[in-house]
Amino acid sequence: MSATAVKTPERRSADKSGSTKRPARTIVRLVVLILLALAFISPLIFMVATSFKTRADATGIPPTWIPNPFTVQAYESILGATGTPVVQWFANSMVAAIANSVLVVITASLAAYPLARMSFKGKNLVFGSIVATLLIPPVILIIPNYLIVGGLNWLNTLVAVIIPTAASAFGVFFMRQFFLSLPIELEEAAVLDGTNRFQIFTKIVLPLAKPAMATLALLAFLTNWNDFLWPVYVLFSPEVQTLPAGLSTLQSANAVRYDLLMAGAVIASVPVLLLFVFLQRFIIEGVSRSGVKG
Repeated sequence: MSATAVKTPERRSADKSGSTKRPARTIVRLVVLILLALAFISPLIFMVATSFKTRADATGIPPTWIPNPFTVQAYESILGATGTPVVQWFANSMVAAIANSVLVVITASLAAYPLARMSFKGKNLVFGSIVATLLIPPVILIIPNYLIVGGLNWLNTLVAVIIPTAASAFGVFFMRQFFLSLPIELEEAAVLDGTNRFQIFTKIVLPLAKPAMATLALLAFLTNWNDFLWPVYVLFSPEVQTLPAGLSTLQSANAVRYDLLMAGAVIASVPVLLLFVFLQRFIIEGVSRSGVKG
C-alpha cells in the first residue's frame, strides 16, 4: 500500500470538515437566493392580491396580503367603465408594441449585417457614430420628433408611437455582436456554391439569428409597451391612448382607488410575463452569444 493511500487522522478530519462545509455553503446560498426572490416577487404578489380586494380592504391600515373578501369588482369596474376604455388601450398598446418590435428587428438586422460581415470604407466610423447616439438622452429628442411627426400629420395616431423608434441604435449593436459570433465558414461555403450575399443573409444568417432576433423583439416590445412620456405628447383622444398613458388618467381620476389601480397594473403586466415565459430560452441564448466577439 502506497503512502498516499493511507489517511492520517489529521487528513481524515480535514476531509470531514471540508465535506461538512460544502453543504453548509449550499444551504446559505439557497437561503440568500430565496430571500432575494421573495424581495423581487413580493411587490408583484401584493399587487395581484390588492386587485382582488374591495375598496375598503385595499385602503385598510395595516395592509393585508390576503383579500377579505375576495372579489373581482375592481376588474369589472375598470373593464366596464365607459370613460376609461382599458380594453381599447390594451389593444392599442399591443398593436403599437408588436409593430414597433417587428420594425426594430428588420431595420437592426439589415443595418447590422453589413457592419459585421462586409468591408467598405468608413465602416468603423459608421458603427461608432451609431453607438455614440446611445449616449444621447431620449428626452432631448422629444421636441424634434414631435415636429417631424406633426409635419407628417401623424399626431393622435398609433403611427406616431410606432415609427419614430423603429430604428434602434442598440438593436444594430446587439445584432452586429450576434452576427460576429456566427461561424463565417458557413457563409464562405455558400459563396463557393454560387449563393449571393442577399441569399446568404436571408437563408443562412437569419435562421441562425433567431435567438438574437427574439431577444431584440422582446426588448423592443417592452420599451414600447412601457413608454409613457411620448404617447402623452402625441396621443390626445382617449380611444387612441396606449395603456400606460391611459392608466395615468385612471390614477388621477381615482387617486385612492388602489384596487382599480392594481387591477390596471395586473392587466398591463400579463403580456410581459407571458413573453418572458415563452421566450426565456431564446433570451438566454441570444444574450450569451451576442457578447462573444467585439
